[in-house]
Amino acid sequence: MSPSVVAIIGFVSLFALMLLRVPVGMAMGLVGVSGFAYLVDGTAALKLVGATSMRTVTDYTFGVIPMFLLMGTFVSNSGMSRDLFRAADGFVGHLRGGLGLATIAACGGFAAISGSSVATAATFSAVAYPEMRRFGYPQSFATGVIAAGGTLGAMLPPSTVLAVYGIITEQDIGKLFIAGILPGILAMSMYLTTIAIIGRARPGFLPAGKRLPWRERFAGLKDIWAPLLLFVFVIGGLYGLPFLPRFTPTEAGGVGASGAFLIGVLSGRLDKEKILLSLLQATRTAAAVFTVLIGALIFGYFLTITQTPQHVTEFLTGLGLGRYGVLALIMLMYLVLGCLMDAMAMIILTIPIIFPVVTHLGFDPVWFGIIIVMTVELGLIHPPVGMNVFVIKSVVKDVSFSTIFAGVIPFIITDLIRLTILIAFPIIALWLPSHM
Repeated sequence: MSPSVVAIIGFVSLFALMLLRVPVGMAMGLVGVSGFAYLVDGTAALKLVGATSMRTVTDYTFGVIPMFLLMGTFVSNSGMSRDLFRAADGFVGHLRGGLGLATIAACGGFAAISGSSVATAATFSAVAYPEMRRFGYPQSFATGVIAAGGTLGAMLPPSTVLAVYGIITEQDIGKLFIAGILPGILAMSMYLTTIAIIGRARPGFLPAGKRLPWRERFAGLKDIWAPLLLFVFVIGGLYGLPFLPRFTPTEAGGVGASGAFLIGVLSGRLDKEKILLSLLQATRTAAAVFTVLIGALIFGYFLTITQTPQHVTEFLTGLGLGRYGVLALIMLMYLVLGCLMDAMAMIILTIPIIFPVVTHLGFDPVWFGIIIVMTVELGLIHPPVGMNVFVIKSVVKDVSFSTIFAGVIPFIITDLIRLTILIAFPIIALWLPSHM
């Protein structure tokens, strides 16, 4: 058989294995080894497994992944999310839909120190949902806000998904993190605007809370100075702000994890049990990510010898759609894949194939990273399957999937408008990195 036919059989086998619920990393590794063995040599394929696994888990650059994951678990288990929600509620809770506004603001703050969409959605399902229901917010709105707010986890730095994209495409991870700041702020602003529009269009739909005196509002800020300082220190070190030491992304992850640990211990919120729980959670997640990464690298070697990236580039550029037509086709593909797998698996599986197309069309790799991560995050909330929706359902037992999807539709429309803005004005993502 020709290499192209073997590649097609490989993709069919990969999706068949995933439909049989074989873990994505294992499926990619199995197909990659089998295809490589068929086209090259069985002994070489087995050596490839050992060499790729050892190189991946010992590579200094890949250390950024477990470090930021550990930082996120320390932050989550030390209860910083609740402090962020209470502080935001104090300032905007009295407005119509104020608890929704507070949830988005707190999700943004938590995302900036956790880097995980799923963790953000799971955390605020437990923190914000009971409060919104207690004040009479509809189930659809409460869950929709949390699902949308959770997507900020992959956009605002430090983002594990952006870090993996940078590793695969050999882009500067620090620049990718910085590039995500303004689009992340734009996402928060547009979500807040969406809630305000819903509150104005349907006055009886969203209740308003109690207005707190300014003294109590500012008192709530005393509990969030530590996570804010941690964020400024980590991102400031990456950006090279004056009076701060300059960090590489891996060093920033180590500093962030250490800082989150110290804040939790000194505040008395991280006891021995929570520290062990945080270490266990971070280890499990890192092991899952590295399994997918190793499998994807092996699968990537298989695709390389079949020249699949080159064939895909020739096919897409030969459609006569123009560069933005091809970009729209790629984004549509990611929306469809969002129904089948999570964000990390999508990035790891597809970027080695799609990235040569993007560079051939002349798109900026940093800008494309932001666009694709946003598109992937949209896949986490759009029907018929959305990872964040499943996470919320697992935490909030008394709500149906149809109710959550009904609440998230306004935010899906907002995301599509935001993607259009970022495609029309790439400077939003590229302005800060250009000043590094």
